Amino acid sequence: MLRRLTALPNIGKAIATDLLAIGIGSPDDFKGKDALKIFNDLKAAMGHRHDPCVYYTLLSVKHFVDTGESLPWWKFTAKGKADLALNTGSKS
Repeated sequence: MLRRLTALPNIGKAIATDLLAIGIGSPDDFKGKDALKIFNDLKAAMGHRHDPCVYYTLLSVKHFVDTGESLPWWKFTAKGKADLALNTGSKS
């Protein structure tokens, strides 16, 4: 069982610190959460929108938590772009 955020695929110290700021302190905190909501919560907490790659990273983490399969964040680029376009009404 993973206990540290940085033990998750694609999560480094910077993103882990940002996640801690919104109350996500362990891999288990991703269970039942929506990656887009987490991405938007980061925006609210940090005062700026993160790069879309952060959303793709969150999708990869959610995939890992749900399936146990570790994939690079860029495998989620197409889905992430589609999600963000629907969410913002523009392409990211």
